[in-house]
Amino acid sequence: MNRLQYDYDVIIIGGGPSGLMAGIAASGRGARVCLVEKGGKLGRKLIISGGGRCNVTNAKEQDELIRQMPGNGRFMYSALAQFGNRDIIEFFQELGVALKEEDRGRMFPVTDKAVTVAQALIDRLKQQHVDIRLNAPVREVLYENGRTSGILLASGEKLTAPCVIIAVGGCSVPQTGSTGDGYAWAKAAGHTITDLYPTEVPLTANDSFIRDKTLQGLSLREITMTLYAPNGKKITTQEGDMIFTHFGLSGPASLRMGHYVSISQRKYGAVPLALTLDLMPGKSKDEISAESWKLLEDQPKKAVKNVLKGYLPERMIPLVLSLARIAEDTTYSHMKKQEWANLAGIIKAFPLTITGTLSLEEAFITGGGVSVKEIDPRTMRSKLMDGLYFAGEVMDVHAHTGGYNITIAFSSGHAAGTHSAEEALEFLGESRV
Repeated sequence: MNRLQYDYDVIIIGGGPSGLMAGIAASGRGARVCLVEKGGKLGRKLIISGGGRCNVTNAKEQDELIRQMPGNGRFMYSALAQFGNRDIIEFFQELGVALKEEDRGRMFPVTDKAVTVAQALIDRLKQQHVDIRLNAPVREVLYENGRTSGILLASGEKLTAPCVIIAVGGCSVPQTGSTGDGYAWAKAAGHTITDLYPTEVPLTANDSFIRDKTLQGLSLREITMTLYAPNGKKITTQEGDMIFTHFGLSGPASLRMGHYVSISQRKYGAVPLALTLDLMPGKSKDEISAESWKLLEDQPKKAVKNVLKGYLPERMIPLVLSLARIAEDTTYSHMKKQEWANLAGIIKAFPLTITGTLSLEEAFITGGGVSVKEIDPRTMRSKLMDGLYFAGEVMDVHAHTGGYNITIAFSSGHAAGTHSAEEALEFLGESRV
């Protein structure tokens, strides 16, 4: 084949983190690369990630990274071995983006600005002469004689290349351009699209104190939450921070729990699920009972609602006392030890009724996607169509919050970019530059 028969060696669809990394990796291998983005700006989802700070990866060991990827995380072993979190950290340092480690291994730019990360990636793409096409939605990926031959833009323009990388994300946060476009192109190549569902998503609840917004806006730090199946069996426990909302629960621990609620309701149907909050995970029920009783004993004339101020979040005190069946104005001399034991039990297992999650469009991450059984885990190459590659959230692989999803994006993007460039140049009979 003559290289001049094609406009490019590799075409990448999608200007998110996986597409940007794929472009850098492919052009770094000497390939002529075109990155096509349907919106007017690259890195839109990246720029809003991490609350606008961009949690670029996580510093934990690889086995822990995989454990934090409940959606087919084992698929990522080979890609992470080629370009893992340590490589991502080194890569950004080489680009001049200094990083800092925060709680739970999360890595952020020292500037605390996601735009620093996005601009560094875009600058590298330009330095490596990647042709960037903005406001260029793709109508279809073109396939001829069992391999990719290029893409057709919505404008009617045709761009040709022996290799195409689909890196358009899932269906979550559609305002950033992730509207599920890639699934149809993958299906046209014969790929299976597994069921899509919301993950890393806030929880909905129908308890009276949620409906009347009693706790709306209240944040809790370092709690644990436990989810139960309809038969009472424990499904999972997640830890971290959370916030009560007008519809239920949000915050890091709640988002992680969103995956398990989605999976459980796919299994059991749209039935309510019991969830409990441990407000003091570092203490046993007996320890809580003893130390809080001592507070009551030391202030015998004070009503219990006032004794507990400073010990529990003030807005939760009436609810905790009500659930323990203790009147708010009860004093030490009228308190029964059994009632106090009930209160300690509520602190260790504050109950909520979870009705589900917010919608897929309101989730941070899409569960499901192009089946990873049909993708080579080392190269991200399609097993069904020569020249076709995938990267990032369009695949059926996802993780919890904490820098893990963007690690998947960067790692899979690097693998797809590297190996697509090698395939294209070999196909065209060119030696790698």
